[in-house]
Amino acid sequence: MENRIEKRMRELQQTGGKAFITYMTAGLPDMEGTKALIRAEAEAGIDVIELGIPFSDPTADGPVIQDASYRSICKGTNLKKVFDAVEEVRRDCQVPIVYMMYYNTILHYGVGAFVEKCAAVGVDGLIIPDLPKEEQQELSDALARVENAPILIQLVAPVSADRIPMILENARGFVYCVSSMGVTGQAADFHKNVRAYLENVKAASKIPVMMGFGIRTADDVDGFMDTIDGCIVGTHFIELMEDSDYNLETAKEYVRNFKEGLAKAAEIGYANIKR
Repeated sequence: MENRIEKRMRELQQTGGKAFITYMTAGLPDMEGTKALIRAEAEAGIDVIELGIPFSDPTADGPVIQDASYRSICKGTNLKKVFDAVEEVRRDCQVPIVYMMYYNTILHYGVGAFVEKCAAVGVDGLIIPDLPKEEQQELSDALARVENAPILIQLVAPVSADRIPMILENARGFVYCVSSMGVTGQAADFHKNVRAYLENVKAASKIPVMMGFGIRTADDVDGFMDTIDGCIVGTHFIELMEDSDYNLETAKEYVRNFKEGLAKAAEIGYANIKR
C-alpha cells in the first residue's frame, strides 16, 4: 500500500520535479512552535519533513543538531509528546513526516508498541542512523505486522559500495545518501568521490535517491541534478530558524526559494543532457 512518502515521490517523478526535505528538531522552539513550523513548511510546498526525536547521544549529528537536541530535552520533550504533536497536526496537515531517531528510544518504548503508535498518529517513515541493515530484522518484522506502519528509510554512505545492493533490497520511500564522511553540518564538504558514489547508488536503486549532509542552498547540489532525485537540509535549516527566532515566514521563504532553485537546476541539467 502506497503511503504519503511514496505518493509524493511518485508525483514528483511524474512531473520531473526534485524533492526537498528539511530536518527540524522536535520540541523547538517549543512543542506549539514545532506544530506551527510543520504546518508552515507544508504550506510552502515542502515535500517531506524529517522530524528529529531528541536523544542524549545523537552520534550521527554535528554540534548544531546536538545542541538543538540537548535544548529540546531540557524543555521536556519526549517521544510521547512528539507523538501527541504529530497526531494533532494530522487533523489538518498531510505532509509526509519521517522520524529521525536513534534505536535506543524505540527499544525503551517497546518495538511493537512504537510501530503501532506511529501507525495510529500518522508517522510515515523512520530514519535510524545507528541501526545497520544486519540488525533491522526485529523492527522490520514489527513494521510488517502493522497496517499503515511507517516505512524504514535506508541510509548509505561513500564506504557502503559493496553493501549497496544488499542495503537497498526491498527498500521503500527513498534512499538517504550521506554525501560526506563524519557528522552532519559540514558545509558542503562532500566526499571526494561523491559523484561516482551517487551514480552507483542511482544505478542500484529502484526508488528515489536523496542527497544529504552539508547542504545549504540549491546551488550546493547543482552539479548532481542528473543523478539525484532530491536533497535534505538539516543543520542549515536549524541555524536559519535559530537566527530568525523560528519565524514562520522565514521558513516559508527558504522552502519556496530552495524549491525554485531545485527546479531551475533540474531544467538546466536536463537541457545540458540533451545537447
